[in-house]
Amino acid sequence: MPANTPENRSNRKLLIGGLLVVLISINGILIYMNYQKKEKTEEQAEVIRVKNSELENQIKVYEALKADFERQSQELQAMGLENDSLESKISAITADLSELRGFRTKSYSLTDQRRFRDKAKAFEQQLKQKDEQIAKLKEDNEVLATENTTLQNTKTQLADSLTTFKTSNKELSEKVKVASRLEAQNLSVNIINKRGKEKDDNDNEFKAKRVEKIRVAFKLAKNDVAAKEPKTVYMRLIEPDGAALYNLSTGSGSFQMDGENMYYTAKRDFVYDNTQQQLSFVYAKNAEYKKGQHTVELYADGFLIGKTSFILK
Repeated sequence: MPANTPENRSNRKLLIGGLLVVLISINGILIYMNYQKKEKTEEQAEVIRVKNSELENQIKVYEALKADFERQSQELQAMGLENDSLESKISAITADLSELRGFRTKSYSLTDQRRFRDKAKAFEQQLKQKDEQIAKLKEDNEVLATENTTLQNTKTQLADSLTTFKTSNKELSEKVKVASRLEAQNLSVNIINKRGKEKDDNDNEFKAKRVEKIRVAFKLAKNDVAAKEPKTVYMRLIEPDGAALYNLSTGSGSFQMDGENMYYTAKRDFVYDNTQQQLSFVYAKNAEYKKGQHTVELYADGFLIGKTSFILK
């Protein structure tokens, strides 16, 4: 063992001192490196935080843009308009939103940020222009709606006037129709026997067995309202049982009276000339006539113009 001399003790102190210096230096370096690493980690965390904040803000911007474009599309549809360009914008924004949300799990570079910011500005400009167009369309629609209301009111007034006119015209037509009704005057019934002789009777009573034909004669009264035109007179010869004589082979048929079908025994066509024309029917039943009261009715232009009765005994 070397002697523990003053020189050895001095050297040992120097060695220990050197080691302390080295240890302090290493510790200082480690502290500095840890500080640098912490700063870098904090910087990276801040970059990630800023990137995430920027990304989420951009996602919100695009969600708002999509909602606004969809609102515009709904407003146009409410006005009965379609706009394919809006639908294409909505589709483009939907695709961009999908891409932006994808950056949550991957790098969102400054280039990407600038690209989406620029596109958002362009979309916002287009959105503003379309809002101005829609506002103008709404204003024009309000003007048109006001004009349409005015037109509808005018149309309603015209319709009311037309209805009033039609009603008045119909009433006048009905009055003219009634006033133009023909009237059979001096209505008489005679019989023609088997020998062709015609017999009249003031009491309108005849023997049934002698009747071969029946002759109905009348005169048309003057009527200055009735149109001078071709007309038809229908005769109904109604037997005691209430049925009108009807035989197609002798010219019987049917006509409309107050919307109902009515059978006639015979008809006569003529041209009315307002000269108190004399008209007559000669009808052969070709069978034995029934005993009892018979009724003769004459119709023209939808009116009963004459009526009488006679008795066959």
